[in-house]
Amino acid sequence: MPDVRDALIIGKRSDGSLVRRPLSPHLQIYKPQVSTVTSILNRATGIAISVGLILMVWWLVAAATGPKAFASAQGFIGSPIGLIMMFGWTVALWYHFCAGIRHLVWDAGYGYGVKTSHQTALITVAATVVLTVISWIIGLAVWL
Repeated sequence: MPDVRDALIIGKRSDGSLVRRPLSPHLQIYKPQVSTVTSILNRATGIAISVGLILMVWWLVAAATGPKAFASAQGFIGSPIGLIMMFGWTVALWYHFCAGIRHLVWDAGYGYGVKTSHQTALITVAATVVLTVISWIIGLAVWL
């Protein structure tokens, strides 16, 4: 009995002869690579930054509205959930920034080699960690 999927992978060449076309790899057999993971993370952090900016806009609008609204927003942001969200937003902001610099270097025509690409990916992650920690040390020193 023929497999119904065969109809999807059988094609004709320009001379009319039949050919089996390859199927795209599925997630079950695909192995993530550094370049794809960093690219997906760059897109995800862009979305996270947008969501975090909603929180920041709420905080700014509350500050402009009055003391009661500001106290409410500040109370949420200062809560454990708010601090976790702000930490995640800071990580996303710094990762997106560092990955953006990496992409600018690529746009200039440098860093396309596999070894260089892997090195810049590690540098991007390390810089994200360092910049996030520095930001939080400064932020908590000013806040507390």
